[in-house]
Amino acid sequence: MNFELESDFETAEKWRDEAIALREILMSCDLIEEQKWNKPCYSRDGENIAIIQRFSDKLALMFFKGVLLEDPEGILRSQGPNSRSALRLEFQSVEDVTSAEQPIRALIKDAIRVEQAGLKVEKSDELDYPDELAFAFDDDPDFRAAFEALTPGRQRGYCLNFSEPKKSETRTARIEKHRNRILAGKGMRD
Repeated sequence: MNFELESDFETAEKWRDEAIALREILMSCDLIEEQKWNKPCYSRDGENIAIIQRFSDKLALMFFKGVLLEDPEGILRSQGPNSRSALRLEFQSVEDVTSAEQPIRALIKDAIRVEQAGLKVEKSDELDYPDELAFAFDDDPDFRAAFEALTPGRQRGYCLNFSEPKKSETRTARIEKHRNRILAGKGMRD
């Protein structure tokens, strides 16, 4: 148990009792508790297994490689439409947590198996460029080179952002808004 996190659990305004119940289960599974990304994170042998997330309408236990886990009860939920690997359990009461204790333990055991086996989530290298971005590349080879020099995650982030609007004008405006950041080698959140 990480005593630095103790105060966070005890004084939390959102989902306090649910998080404490979840923490008890996690700590009984031979995991290491650390604070990462300002959240309680649980690892084994240096590999991240799961993290507790507090939302306004729920508490979640997110498994970093959730898509690789066996989920016979079908209780894992997607993080969102653009998430490729993480899946989570969602709770809205202490009863939700305690009634899911056995499935939580099974998922943790499976997440440890995934890490020990060295399994990796398959990542698609192919990006779906919106037409407006392809046109911008055709007009400016330096812009294309700068975009292609970005990390795959930064490229993906930009492509998702640029592809989101329904109108071509809005997609074009987003590309222009971020052009200088891309030319400077920066991601959207740098």
